[in-house]
Amino acid sequence: MTTDIAAPAATAATPVTAAPTTASAPRDGAKKLGRRADISVRVLQILLALAFAIPSASPKLVGHWSAAETFDEIGWGDWLMYTVGALELAGAVALVIPILSSASATALTGLMIGAFVTQMTVFDGQYALTPLLFSVPLVLIAWTRRHHNKALLALVLRRRV
Repeated sequence: MTTDIAAPAATAATPVTAAPTTASAPRDGAKKLGRRADISVRVLQILLALAFAIPSASPKLVGHWSAAETFDEIGWGDWLMYTVGALELAGAVALVIPILSSASATALTGLMIGAFVTQMTVFDGQYALTPLLFSVPLVLIAWTRRHHNKALLALVLRRRV
């Protein structure tokens, strides 16, 4: 008595499923990393906006004696103090508006370059490191949010027509 025990043969009608691969694992990890990086940059934007608005722009806009003395030493008068304060406050607000974030970070970087030059020439480099330290995260924000520039340009050009 013989019995044929044969393994079932695969036919063309029988679907063959492949074993799950780990090819999708890096995508999921990259997606999570991208989301984490996006959240980190958003937190950085908020912290920088607060730093520019409260301890930096506020004393200039209210004419606090410490800001007034500093700008008197520069020799350009109070108008520069109020202008820089207004630019810092506008940049801080724009830093947290998604479509303006890259442009704002770029503009604030330019302002920090001006502050660095002023620190080096007028104040003998006493606090020259501060604007440089602010410039590093601003450049990071400008770079990571650069995709908003195309949408901002399209919006501006559409309004000009």
